[in-house]
Amino acid sequence: MNPGNSANGDGSIHLQIAESQKLGETFSSGTTIFAPQSSIGKRDSSNADSVSPAIPTVRAPEKKLTLFALRLAVLEKAATGLGTLGFIWATVVLLGGFAITLDKTDFWFITIILVIEGTRIFSRSHELEWQHQATWSIADAGINGFLRSSSHFLIRTLKSIFQPVRVLRERSQRTRDSTETNDAAIPGLRDRQRKPTRRWASSDVPFLPFSQWVFLSRNVSKFLYWLQLLSATACVVLSLMKLVKHNYGEVEKGDTDKRNRQSALNIFYALALAEAMLFLIEKAFWEWKVSYCGLLDEVNKECGFGITGMVSIKRFFYDAYSRCVNGSIFDGLKMDMVTFGMDLLDSNSPDEQLIGVRILRQFALTERFSDDTLQKIGINLSVIERLVEMLNWTDPEDEEIRRSAAEILSSLAGKKQNSLRIAGISGAMESISSLLQTNRSGNDAADEISEKKIVLDHANYEFWTFNQLGLRILKKLARDHDNCGKIGNTKGLLPKVIDFTHAEEKLLKDEIVAASQIQTVKRSLQVVKMLASTTGDTGKHLRREISEIVFTISNIRDILRYGETHQMLQKLGIDILTSLSLEEDASERIGGTGGVIKELFNIFFKEGMQEGQNDVRIAAGEALAMLALDRSNCYRILKLHVQERLVGALEIPLLRVNAARILRNLCTCSGDEFFYHLKGVTAAAPTVLQAIMSEENKLQEVMLGLAAHAFKFMTSEESSIMFERAGITEAALADELVKILKKHQCPPVKIPRIRRFAIELAIWMMRDKITNVLIFKDLGLEKVLEDVLETTAELESFNVFSGTVGLNRHSTTIHSLVEIALKLLE
Repeated sequence: MNPGNSANGDGSIHLQIAESQKLGETFSSGTTIFAPQSSIGKRDSSNADSVSPAIPTVRAPEKKLTLFALRLAVLEKAATGLGTLGFIWATVVLLGGFAITLDKTDFWFITIILVIEGTRIFSRSHELEWQHQATWSIADAGINGFLRSSSHFLIRTLKSIFQPVRVLRERSQRTRDSTETNDAAIPGLRDRQRKPTRRWASSDVPFLPFSQWVFLSRNVSKFLYWLQLLSATACVVLSLMKLVKHNYGEVEKGDTDKRNRQSALNIFYALALAEAMLFLIEKAFWEWKVSYCGLLDEVNKECGFGITGMVSIKRFFYDAYSRCVNGSIFDGLKMDMVTFGMDLLDSNSPDEQLIGVRILRQFALTERFSDDTLQKIGINLSVIERLVEMLNWTDPEDEEIRRSAAEILSSLAGKKQNSLRIAGISGAMESISSLLQTNRSGNDAADEISEKKIVLDHANYEFWTFNQLGLRILKKLARDHDNCGKIGNTKGLLPKVIDFTHAEEKLLKDEIVAASQIQTVKRSLQVVKMLASTTGDTGKHLRREISEIVFTISNIRDILRYGETHQMLQKLGIDILTSLSLEEDASERIGGTGGVIKELFNIFFKEGMQEGQNDVRIAAGEALAMLALDRSNCYRILKLHVQERLVGALEIPLLRVNAARILRNLCTCSGDEFFYHLKGVTAAAPTVLQAIMSEENKLQEVMLGLAAHAFKFMTSEESSIMFERAGITEAALADELVKILKKHQCPPVKIPRIRRFAIELAIWMMRDKITNVLIFKDLGLEKVLEDVLETTAELESFNVFSGTVGLNRHSTTIHSLVEIALKLLE
């Protein structure tokens, strides 16, 4: 079984079972809990950090905005510089030096131009502030509405020049406007608009009483915009009038006071004209790029923000433009959308927090930008702490902020280093736990009352979405051993996760059940599976905690019983049972829960499954093999009278490995009182012998183990008959056993018990017939056994493994087995 196919992409922790292409061997590769695993990190390969193929560099969409802001700032600063020079020239040279000799008309023209320019400069210095304030509210049209409505007549004139292009763009605009109208009519979106708060929104502040509409900040920016346009236009008209007519008054011959007046006036009017023209060019360029070319819409589309994204784009652009104008023209180029979003998270304004989290969510979830975005967020601990804090915001008005923060953290936790940072934040697990709301939990009445109150306040609150996000974050965090311990130690978190594994018969058998409900059950099972498979003392503690929760095993039993159409859920449940069986108490609880063992056998023996669905049968077989290590469970299995079916399963390639394991464990753990129950196992002797002689690796190992214990139920006469029926001589089997011991001079990691089982079978053969002793002597078994003594390892002393830790130690050491065999050879 390919690990990538397990749990819908979540690699199996223990049961990475590979089906052999050969008919005779089912387990030619892969690891199970019957063999040690070299690294816990390999247990979930689908989520592990991997080296992805090189992705071509993607140009950030916001670069268009920062470049546009720089070009506007160049024009703005050039116009401001010329205006300053003109103002100095007028005050120092003209009004200071020629004020008395100036013609009356020129005096008033200069005065009016200076007043107009002063008005425009004042308006310009404050326009950005007002426009910036006008974009603070999510509900406002902001710059988009301002730019389009304030200069509608100008844009309409320009569009008339390019009639064909205009028609196409207007159709596109009508489509976009209709989409926005339809979306606004959706109850869900309308209901989630933020309610009035205790503080004033800057765009809604009435500066004077009884004139609220005129003096709202969002309208003041429009007034200042038009004031600048009118001022610049008036300046152009007045300057051109004087430059064209040159009516500066007569200069009498010999009048030295007026000889430079004409040149000085020409310079002033030229400076005023140049400044006004530059400003109008800047405004025309602004309107062309924003209103006609749709720069903001284009960037919004490339970023993938959707309808609500224009607010984010507007805020970013104004911030970049303000930096270019107020500081160096290159300051805006240093801005990027991700950093901008992270800065907004720290704001005290709910609207700014929402803008910031929307930006980060979109870039974190978009494949083109996710790597760079997650890297920036991951190295900023304060941002991670802020996102974790947002998980606790249960106010319905903060639903989108909370959901977006959870989605960002879910993507962030996909990288191991980031998952460690998230789990290392104080209270992070409690915050994640707050995402898991369920009506079934009766452990905390206060939480349930609080939940019902929220539901009453806001019926559309998406609890299922938060449940899935919480489970997804836990699933990614659980890849790390230390994080598993923190999850287990978080009060109330483990029972919540277990509660989501509950699936009633109606849910599992309903063909039209909501996919989100099945997905929630699946993710909760994945989390429990990862926790239950943790190694070391942490794993023991977690398995004990999981098995002690009274709903765990019964929930899995329901999935096994009714989840025929959801085999992925069944396999996850079986994997959990397999891991829990590592603990003796948990194994007893599983066997003592009515129907669990029976349902496992039903799945194990079920026929007619498609080739890709056989994983669940293999998993059921391994779980049964684990449960059969417990004496009480052996008794429960024998009461089901499945021995004959297990013997028959030895000839089915898909089942033969685990069928042999189950039978071996039954023969080993049952004791003498079940002799007659297991007598029928001897019927499998021909199949077992043929497999030992013809197969290798995993299948050969399990068949050796079964033979060493099942053949004890045969007399010498019966064994001779079985050898004849199999068409194999005892000498040939002895030769094969010696070859196996010589081949594996050191204990193999994938088949750690093959030498032990070979020695056990050799001991049985020598005890069965004295002639076999002579055969083994001739084959040089004594020398081979002495070599085994020199290479024994702790690896060969255990039945099962949890990672690299051995569990369920064999009652007889391999040293003792070698000593017994050597004595028999004497």
